[in-house]
Amino acid sequence: MSGCCDNGCSIEQLQQRQRGTLRAVLLINVLMFFIIVIAALYGKSSALLSDSLDNLGDALTYILSLYAVGRGTIIKARVALFKGVLIFLGASIVAAQIIYKLFVPSMPLFEVMGIFSVIALLGNSLCLYLLWRHRHEDVNMSSVWECSRNDIATNISVFIAAGAVWLTSSGWPDILVASCLVILLMRSAMRVISAAKAELRKTPA
Repeated sequence: MSGCCDNGCSIEQLQQRQRGTLRAVLLINVLMFFIIVIAALYGKSSALLSDSLDNLGDALTYILSLYAVGRGTIIKARVALFKGVLIFLGASIVAAQIIYKLFVPSMPLFEVMGIFSVIALLGNSLCLYLLWRHRHEDVNMSSVWECSRNDIATNISVFIAAGAVWLTSSGWPDILVASCLVILLMRSAMRVISAAKAELRKTPA
């Protein structure tokens, strides 16, 4: 005889699956952040730095998402709102670094950019695969999915930038791609924030 009704058990099982997935992608992103940020600083790449900060933002996002699992809609919407703010702050940090490089130019190492963008792509592809089944479950998991999908575009863009740096022997492709990634991250932040605010408006306090 079951100790709970079918609906209660199914909700509990769903929450357990969400927690398991979030713990896995959290570990992946923490490891990726430390690896990529060291590579970005060594390789003097703004695009790769954007990639590493994206991983850090994702790690913080997954911690918040773990907190939100099993909680009410209002809590989930507030956590999603905070995640949107984190994405925006990450984009702002990269934008500041781009401005600095405009005044203090430096030539990034395309070999470092290429190798570590592929490593990041593999790690984030695994995260995307793990999160795929959760992408429509609630506003909390939907915002997590949004972050993970952005990562793939970021990794591919950094790899393309590495090739362009190699072909042109210039640091401008790195700056250009980093600027495009800033725009992508800011648009993503606005989508997450808008969805969270809409959820808060329609949910009674």
